[in-house]
Amino acid sequence: MTDTKQEDERRSVTLSNRLPDADGTGPMESAGETAADAERSISIAAPAIGSAEQRNVMSVLESKDLADGEVVTTFERAFANYCGVDHGVATANGTAALHAGLHAAGIGDGDRVLTTPLSFIATANAIRLAGADPVFADVDPATFNLDPAAVERRISEIDGTVDAIVAVHLYGLPAPMDELREIADEHDAVLIEDAAQAHGAVYRGQRVGSLGDLACFSFYPTKNMTTGEGGMVVTDRPDIERGLRRFVNHGRDPSNPSVHRDVGHNFRMTNIAAALGHVQLDRLEEFLERRRQNAAILTDRLEDLPVRTPTTPAGSTHAFHQYTITCDDRDALRDHLTAFGVGTGTYYETPIHQQPAYSDSDGSFERAERLTDRVLSLPVHPELSDRDLSTIATAITYYYQYE
Repeated sequence: MTDTKQEDERRSVTLSNRLPDADGTGPMESAGETAADAERSISIAAPAIGSAEQRNVMSVLESKDLADGEVVTTFERAFANYCGVDHGVATANGTAALHAGLHAAGIGDGDRVLTTPLSFIATANAIRLAGADPVFADVDPATFNLDPAAVERRISEIDGTVDAIVAVHLYGLPAPMDELREIADEHDAVLIEDAAQAHGAVYRGQRVGSLGDLACFSFYPTKNMTTGEGGMVVTDRPDIERGLRRFVNHGRDPSNPSVHRDVGHNFRMTNIAAALGHVQLDRLEEFLERRRQNAAILTDRLEDLPVRTPTTPAGSTHAFHQYTITCDDRDALRDHLTAFGVGTGTYYETPIHQQPAYSDSDGSFERAERLTDRVLSLPVHPELSDRDLSTIATAITYYYQYE
């Protein structure tokens, strides 16, 4: 990059703060906004925590009833109701939710669980922690989710036996659940949603969480809603709910806590986390609307550039946990944005089957492997201002203008 080019780009980012948005209107400015605010960095994620969350957490602290209790129970009910299912069991984090869900569904030693290689490693780790063997199938390059045709081919390659399918709703876009349900039913397999990134996403009229035998969520701070750390398993099946409650609480019988019927874990959520989650759930639709608005602005501004913006198939509503583009010069664009204070994420740089921990995995998954060299996630969270969105789009535009 030449000095002249760098100076022009820095000037363009500053000027972008005064550029009109896609609809021709100017950016919204906060009272008291200063030049220093315009120079601030733009984070890839930022939890939206307000006074209502603070009050709810303080009420639990003042009660001194800090561990698992009634606040958790009411949060479980509220979140299950939001997803449109009968039961919710809160956990300490999203990985614990996946582990507990697999166990409660009867997955264990020697079982085969098919999933995607394009996900956070916790998806596969939970399968291994449950004692099962992860089996990978390739993805659809347009949606980043499991490709049902690739799933069927992969099952045929492993002699037609699979005990569960874990469908990841990557970046907040629902996986093709109708097709995956048909495949799961054909093989008498449990269908599990890894919905860690998809709170509030909708597939053919149903919210994620209600599409499989069970669904697992994460409430990590970068997610669409947060409890600080935390997770949830939701299900309509009472047998799975009973197994979950035992497993997350040292194997205790819920009707007689002095009896430990299984070997379990302490995967419980605290009342403190649930108090935060209550308010975040109340605000989730507000967060989702802002994410979708931000995504629409970015898509409009990037339309004529040599990047592919996110695809949302007919019948699906994206939750935009991430706004992920693909491009041939990902690393150079990422470095360029970093230099101008725009945070980005690469989810994921290495597919799971190529991680050292999974060196014993077999198979090559060309589309997932190619995507790990091309995906780049841009900020889309609700805390972005219109000025931030204009800065992101303008910085990318200038990168390609100078190429």
